[in-house]
Amino acid sequence: MSVSSFKASAFRCLSEVSIELDPKYNLIYGANASGKTSLLEALAYLGRGKSFRGAPTASLIQHGATEFVLFGKVRSASREIALGVRNGRSKLEIRVDGEGGRGVSDLAQVLPLQVIDPEVHRLVAGGPEERRRFVDWVVFHVKREYLGVWRRFRRTLRQRNALLRQGAGEREIASWDDEFVDLASRIDRLRGEVLEQAVPEIEATAATVLGESVRFRYDRGWKAERDIATVLAESRQRDVQLGSTQHGPHRADLRIEAAERQARRLVSRGQQKLLASGMIIGATAVVQADMATRLPLLLDDPAAELDETSLARLLTAAYELESQLVVTCLDRGRIEFPADPRVFHVKHGELTAETP
Repeated sequence: MSVSSFKASAFRCLSEVSIELDPKYNLIYGANASGKTSLLEALAYLGRGKSFRGAPTASLIQHGATEFVLFGKVRSASREIALGVRNGRSKLEIRVDGEGGRGVSDLAQVLPLQVIDPEVHRLVAGGPEERRRFVDWVVFHVKREYLGVWRRFRRTLRQRNALLRQGAGEREIASWDDEFVDLASRIDRLRGEVLEQAVPEIEATAATVLGESVRFRYDRGWKAERDIATVLAESRQRDVQLGSTQHGPHRADLRIEAAERQARRLVSRGQQKLLASGMIIGATAVVQADMATRLPLLLDDPAAELDETSLARLLTAAYELESQLVVTCLDRGRIEFPADPRVFHVKHGELTAETP
């Protein structure tokens, strides 16, 4: 699939932008603060319903406006689907093929894109929640039932934690344990099934991009040799003391080792960027194979902090996906594509199409 056309209104510095994208290669270049990243952020918002930069809604709305509006058409093998997003004082509104009342998960299903941005190193250097989101993105797209199970688990976890904070009695807390155990076990099983197939692909791609061996190990959030029901019962007093549930899939992590070192501690920021980029490209390949379609990949200034050799490894891996690529850079001559891209220049939030 690919995004054939996209429009953004009152999104950051973009007053009115309209772009017709190539199904394969697209290059957006311009000076710093010209609007390149804002354009990519807006495009990603159409598939995620949130900013990949973690920005709150208020900071996304252009000064003087009350809301921003995004619209795009997604081309699949069989048809074209229209997506619309409006956010502001009236809160988030999502439309799919003109039908309102849709949720963020509907956007993700229609437009399951991925992003490699300048903060991608956090996937390696950041906390476990970054890697849990990475794992859950893959599982969500491979296992259709995962979203429902995860939502039910989150509600159960919130209820159990609320009781813990309130100092409820053990019997009342334990009344939620059966449901917690069932849902935690199902999440762990679904993650495990997907990762068993996905990890070899992700390891291979990450190693190619990084230029050295990489290994991943899934930490389920409690000791592997113990069942979650026993762990939950034994840790109930500690949970009460701390006011939160200390074991479960919400504590899971994807442990990373690069060249037999703990990657988070010993790999430089440039290497962390390469490793994280390789992880995302590998995960994209896994989901593409399962969905039997190509997914859009957005690369925001991939040349930053990388030498020519490292950049070439990253781009080669991205090109091998055969996905729709939307790439930003300062200088249009820095990125070499396998074929002529569609080229756009951004200046002061205005977009101009150029010849390759």
